[in-house]
Amino acid sequence: MSRDALEHLEASDLAVDVAVAWLVKDDVELDEDELNGARRRAMLVLAAGGDPHRDLTLDSVAAERLADELDSPQRRRALAAALAALDTNGLPRVSEAVDTLRGDPDRAWRTLALALLADEIAE
Repeated sequence: MSRDALEHLEASDLAVDVAVAWLVKDDVELDEDELNGARRRAMLVLAAGGDPHRDLTLDSVAAERLADELDSPQRRRALAAALAALDTNGLPRVSEAVDTLRGDPDRAWRTLALALLADEIAE
């Protein structure tokens, strides 16, 4: 993870926690076929609830479903390690988001799922 990306995030108006999760997503090993299938099913859940491009939250059924489907102890450990490795020194917004995610592994996992779902919607 480049320090430049974190500095840009600090200066942005993005949802920092979701952006941090998106930045470390590649550090969490996810089989591409498994991820694609899980995202497709989550998108179907999202579409069944109305506009698939509406704002998503951590409690959205689609994000929760994706989080549940991809969950494993190994992946959670990889996410925790990726968050711990971030150099957030001097970046108060990013540091606060990372501390919150590190302090609540369930929230961190759901936030990663939300980032993966948002990534799918953006494509």
